[in-house]
Amino acid sequence: MPTTATTVRAAPAPLRHQERRVLQGVGCGLRDDEIAAELAIPEGAVAGHLARVLAKLGLRDRAAAVVHAFDCGLVVPGRGPRARAQSAAPSVAAGRAEGPGVRISVLGPLRAWQDGRPLNLGHLRQQAVLAALALGEGRTVSRHELLDGVWGTEPPLTNVVPVYIYRLRKTLRIGDGADSVIEHDRCGYRLTPGAVDVDVVRMERLAAEAARADRAGEVPEAIRLCSQALDLFGGELLAGLPGPFAELERLRLTERRTALVQRKLEWQLRWGQLGESIAELFALAAAHPLNEQVAAMLMRALCLTGRQADAVAVFDRTRGHLADELGVPPSRALRRTYQMILRGDDAGPGPAAVRNTTARGPRRGR
Repeated sequence: MPTTATTVRAAPAPLRHQERRVLQGVGCGLRDDEIAAELAIPEGAVAGHLARVLAKLGLRDRAAAVVHAFDCGLVVPGRGPRARAQSAAPSVAAGRAEGPGVRISVLGPLRAWQDGRPLNLGHLRQQAVLAALALGEGRTVSRHELLDGVWGTEPPLTNVVPVYIYRLRKTLRIGDGADSVIEHDRCGYRLTPGAVDVDVVRMERLAAEAARADRAGEVPEAIRLCSQALDLFGGELLAGLPGPFAELERLRLTERRTALVQRKLEWQLRWGQLGESIAELFALAAAHPLNEQVAAMLMRALCLTGRQADAVAVFDRTRGHLADELGVPPSRALRRTYQMILRGDDAGPGPAAVRNTTARGPRRGR
């Protein structure tokens, strides 16, 4: 009676030196005749070597061999025979200013430019892969993270991540045919440090500079820098991108923008820019009716401009929202702001003392 045994797949046979060089040439995008000229072998021998490479590695075609050459590190974007020939020619970008030539925007719909020219980033899941790298803050993102973040509980039947990365590498290049901005190692993929200007990085840098200006007592400069950071937001965040990663980042970036707006408005109130603040506070309060910190700031601004009745109306409206949607009363700090306004005390408590209900969630009633 035959016994059952678990079938163990044999490891791929190692490539010979010439086969590796042929695979490298294929990965560099060379034709068979160009590989033959580079290796000084007959063109027919190239086809034979490539057939053995495909068989040993279990690859279905030449395109799969290109992807494998990139993934195994045999080919680095922008290096190889064709890149050397291009680098030997006079560089078109020789006179350009230094700095990243590729820009990526995630503070709105995902977009990218190379030297000011908009780039076609492919279909939405491929864009979601790029968004995960752009928001990775320079760290390496593993293939499993990309699968979980872009496809969630329904991963693709085929391993398409290397294919998407290969396409993005071809699209996102530094300068005229030089290196791609996506690196690959055994842990995963990341954007090459210093090669890409991502707007979320600029936004966080401006926010940090604004905080330093505030600590130095330079409130107008803090307001200016914070306004610049907010100007980088535009349109629906990561519009249309699928997957749990994009959904979480939409929420995170929305909260980040709201926090920056609140910080700017606090500085404007402190600096006496009441007229500029009130209209923006009304809009923010309408968008976030459970945010008690925003309500307190609006109440103080209205009181300081002599609009006590309007300030009381803001309190009543916020109290109604909290009761209807969360079943909780206003926080002690918000009630204290209300009492100070009723007494005509313009120097109510600072907005930082008021609970931000949307960030912390409902508290238990006593």
